[in-house]
Amino acid sequence: MTYKESFIKFMVESGVLKFGEFTLKSGRLAPYFINCGNYKTGSQLAKLGEYYAECINEHGLKPDTLFGPAYKGIPLSVAACAALYSKYGMDCNYCFDRKEVKDHGEGGMFVGKTLEDGEKVVIIEDVMTSGKALREVLPKLQGAAKISIEGMVITVDRAEKGLNSDKSAVNEVFDEFGVKVYSIVNIEDIIKALEDGIIPGAEFVGKMKAYREQYGA
Repeated sequence: MTYKESFIKFMVESGVLKFGEFTLKSGRLAPYFINCGNYKTGSQLAKLGEYYAECINEHGLKPDTLFGPAYKGIPLSVAACAALYSKYGMDCNYCFDRKEVKDHGEGGMFVGKTLEDGEKVVIIEDVMTSGKALREVLPKLQGAAKISIEGMVITVDRAEKGLNSDKSAVNEVFDEFGVKVYSIVNIEDIIKALEDGIIPGAEFVGKMKAYREQYGA
């Protein structure tokens, strides 16, 4: 089993990936739903960090620092940072932002590594729907120092058209900001896992393909 297949199985077993009929925030009726809020145990977080580390290593990224946007990105960046060290001996820094600037104590916008000019940063997030999180954090990061954004790593690329564009959110942010987004898996990987019996739910393959045909970027 590949690490991608293993990750899809892990999502199902964790109650994160579900199949059925779901109305998304966009109003689209989807045959699958991803709820990363269902990762809630130490063992799940440790495994999740390992999958992020595998994706980072697979794509040859060599970050100095992993950045986790508040709030969901905070535990994800910490787990990925620990896994990179334990699996690959890569001792990265990590940092995350505050929603509001702290005006007492040490103050500031960021917690963890203080960003410096020339630093290579990889952003860690769960999923990307519209690219809103990236648009919010980029000005903060670029205002802190002259860093290099090496990429952004997410769990799943839904590879769907935007509401106002035929491009996916992943392609839109690359065109707009030049930031490459890497995903552990995408919708095609999930469909193949259903077809190959890696996970239960073969009866949803037709609906998954029809949804991909209608909304795929």
